[in-house]
Amino acid sequence: MAAFVTQFGEAFCGTGPEAAHVNTVLGAKGGPVEAAWVTALATPRKGHVAFVVAAQPGLAVKPMTLFVNKATIASDQHATLTWGPAQAGVASGVLDAVADGTVPTGLVDELVLVVALWLSVDAREADAVYGFNREATHAALRAGSLGHPSVGDVLAVRDDPFNGYWLPPSMRSND
Repeated sequence: MAAFVTQFGEAFCGTGPEAAHVNTVLGAKGGPVEAAWVTALATPRKGHVAFVVAAQPGLAVKPMTLFVNKATIASDQHATLTWGPAQAGVASGVLDAVADGTVPTGLVDELVLVVALWLSVDAREADAVYGFNREATHAALRAGSLGHPSVGDVLAVRDDPFNGYWLPPSMRSND
């Protein structure tokens, strides 16, 4: 295989506690992404157990994808949503990216993917968790394949950063 350049992607999709924040790292087997993949799989920590993403039991997606939860599993319901609809959303999002050529079909056996996913402990709606994680996984892979965001896009907002947990004073409601 010609040298595959590691692709990094990020996406945030949805609203409320079911919103998905996904980071992806797609790289070639035999390289540093594979080493990180295997290390993460082999070193579980309390509340954080990486696992291989499967579209159905016994049917791992391609490229081989490792699911890494960023939020500590906090309850049985949180575990069910993480390992159930969030994982299924990742599986479908990866397969969407393969189907549309974002991840080249001819390379899937030569690549490995790490998907780090945040799911709020307050999430409750399984179908929303699935849909938002499917969308975010595909969007993160698309961003990685296109090299997005550009430096110009990032520099344009350097004085106006915000996220779901903090708004700068200029963006806050005066209510």
